[in-house]
Amino acid sequence: MKLFPIPALGNLAVTATLLFCMSAAAPAGAQDKAASYPSKPIRILVGYAPGGATDIVARVVGQKLHEAWGQPVIIENKPGASSNIASDQAARAVADGYTLLLGTIANATNMSVYKNLNYDTMRSFVPITQIMSAPSILVASPSLPVSDVKGLIALARAKPATLSFASSGQGGTPHLAGELLKMRAGIDMLHVPYKGAAPALNDVLSGNVSIGFMTALSALPHMQSGRLKPLAVASDKRLPQLPNVPTMAEAGLPDFEVNSWSGLLAPAGTPPEIVAKLNREVVRILATPEVKAKFDAQAAEAVGGSQEKFRSYIKGEIDKWASVVKASGAAME
Repeated sequence: MKLFPIPALGNLAVTATLLFCMSAAAPAGAQDKAASYPSKPIRILVGYAPGGATDIVARVVGQKLHEAWGQPVIIENKPGASSNIASDQAARAVADGYTLLLGTIANATNMSVYKNLNYDTMRSFVPITQIMSAPSILVASPSLPVSDVKGLIALARAKPATLSFASSGQGGTPHLAGELLKMRAGIDMLHVPYKGAAPALNDVLSGNVSIGFMTALSALPHMQSGRLKPLAVASDKRLPQLPNVPTMAEAGLPDFEVNSWSGLLAPAGTPPEIVAKLNREVVRILATPEVKAKFDAQAAEAVGGSQEKFRSYIKGEIDKWASVVKASGAAME
């Protein structure tokens, strides 16, 4: 019988100690990195121009992170291609928590609107938390002889392909919302795309276009002055600012929700401890009365919540709009 040498007890003790140290080193290092984060300025990339609703949200959160952690939070605006420029740059950034993306509903719709993206929203990013949600409002020109969704549908059926709806561009949320309305109501309308939300709104105001889905922030002043007719809110509850305007469900189209939303995303591979730290701090910020009041002024809701909740929400949005894009033929190269 062959005998094998038995290691000395001292060697066994040394080996066990080394193995323990090696197993503990990685978690300890990750915890140390998270504890010292952030140790330099953080960048938040925004896919839209300064001054818009998305930019304002980023700056509110960025300022509060700066106040909490003492490090500058720099908002970098990278407008163009329905936020694809900013998203692509963020996806390729070093995954260390110092470059983040203010993701929006475009990061869900773009997955099916564009065929050749350089990033994948679900694979290229790690969700941190949803920041805000703001419902779209179906509005009509004052000259259109309808006062509610039922009347709009009846008019559209009586005059097929004569009513028109405005959007901020091909494949954007207002366009897809109009296509969803056509599908759900069984009506035919002409899509009129513009190079931005402002000219689209102006042509609805002037009566050149019949209707459009607009954000509450841009449309509220015109509705309050009587220059724009609100027909319904595309959310599951009425807006406090428009208590007399029904939801789309109340108007006869259940499960019709079109929300502009935004949330923080980090490049895939960002250390989980850093992502968790960002989540905790941003959720805390969103729960403060000051930030809630700022969002309320924009007819938006501060959301917050877990990483997993945000991930599930994004996945649901991608699936929802993919079916609309496919049915409407709104996809682009």
